[in-house]
Formats: sequence, C-alpha cells, structure tokens
Amino acid sequence: MQLNQATDYAFRVVLYLAALPLGEVTSGVVIADRQRIPPRFLQKIMRMLAAGGLVKSYRGVEGGFALTKAAEEITLYDVIVAMEGPLGIHRCLVDRKACNRVCDQECPVHQALAGVQDRLAADLSSVTFAALAAKANNSIRG
Repeated sequence: MQLNQATDYAFRVVLYLAALPLGEVTSGVVIADRQRIPPRFLQKIMRMLAAGGLVKSYRGVEGGFALTKAAEEITLYDVIVAMEGPLGIHRCLVDRKACNRVCDQECPVHQALAGVQDRLAADLSSVTFAALAAKANNSIRG
C-alpha cells in the first residue's frame, strides 16, 4: 500500500492550516507557494478536503481556506479517507463478495489482514494534526 502524491500534498495543506489560529482564512496562492504545491493540483486537493469535511472554502477578495474544526480533531486517518477513500488493505476487506475463494467462513488470511487493518486505522486515528503542528513548530524553533 502506498499513498498517492495528492495525499502527501493534503497532509502538507492540513498541517499548514493546523499551525494557524482556528478559523484563520488563507489564500490558495499562499498555501501553494509555502507548501510547494502546483496551484492547479492544489485546487483538486482542496475540493477533496472540503468534500471530506476537513476544510472550508471562502469566496471573494478575502477568500481562501480554513480548517472546519480544531486541529486536535483532525487525524492522519481523516485525511487519508478524504483523499483515498475508505481504508482497505485488501479487496476482500472492503467487499466480502470480492473474495474469489467463495467460502462460507473468513479464511485465516482475511482474519489476519482485518486485524492489521484495524490496528493501522487505530494508529492513524491517534495522530492529530495539532500534535504534528506542535512538533513542526518545535523543530523550527530548535
């Protein structure tokens, strides 16, 4: 499993916004410049983050983007789901009918992968952007 480039950019965007006071609106031009994201690609990312309920866009001269909730409430898992869809490390974990084994019970591999997926989701859900922003701020100062 490998996250795509858009998700990496989305991490950068949310981390950047998490370092700002809650509700502060920042333009897409500033975000693209400071995070070294191609502006046209940023538009796609921001649409996906907005659809995922993580950012809000504001129109007009003073427009831009802001987080929809506190950085303490946004996790790595949230961004991944917004950008890539539901976490599924194997097709049979997403859709039981996708298993071509056609058996009545889950096989031991399915059970093992389900456990791995659950632990991965829990680990990703435990990392908030508030904690990441605090680490980023400490590394800048130190």
